[in-house]
Amino acid sequence: MNDGAALVATGLSKTFAEAGRVLTVLDGIELEFARGERVAIVGASGSGKTTLLQLLGGLDEPTSGEVWVAGECMSKLDNTARGALRNRALGFVYQFHHLLPEFTALENVAMPLLVRGASAAEAAASAEELLGRVGLAERLTHRPAQLSGGERQRTAVARALVTEPAVVLADEPTGNLDRPTGAKVFDLMLELNDSLGTSLVVVTHDPELAGRMDRVLELRDGRLYSQQ
Repeated sequence: MNDGAALVATGLSKTFAEAGRVLTVLDGIELEFARGERVAIVGASGSGKTTLLQLLGGLDEPTSGEVWVAGECMSKLDNTARGALRNRALGFVYQFHHLLPEFTALENVAMPLLVRGASAAEAAASAEELLGRVGLAERLTHRPAQLSGGERQRTAVARALVTEPAVVLADEPTGNLDRPTGAKVFDLMLELNDSLGTSLVVVTHDPELAGRMDRVLELRDGRLYSQQ
């Protein structure tokens, strides 16, 4: 394993018991993401892309295999330590923003830093700076219901990146937006990836977006195949 890699998976498999038989969704996945690398994961609906992302993010446990993030093995950590590693080294962006409706944009973005133990002033300052970078300096005190779809997703991107994680895992991050708005959000993600040096792993069905990444991996029959 490359000690300088941002994320590594070895022998990663996931099976489910269904109607008396075993369904293999992922079968011995091997992958490695370099620091700052941009990777797209594509594949047919139901091929296991979201399952793979959940395993890489420590949100689910593999049937076999290991995931290493920032040099630490997820499977060797208890739930508390795994949660701390996720907070420190990973950011997540989903198709739906998952912002907390009762909090402002600033409070939503500051939340991961507060969970980490940062002071309220430090968390607010970092959140304000990043929201300014994503074009939301005038929307800090707005709650999600007061923001447009694109603004909510930009807020979600800022929340994922405010801790300057080693890797951002994004599951169809523009899938709930119209094409022009989605393109702007994706441009923003690439810009922040470039400036912060965070690795970006994106599950997408959009070949145009996938084509803008450093590598495209196709998930097929439980295995990953390189497209470029």
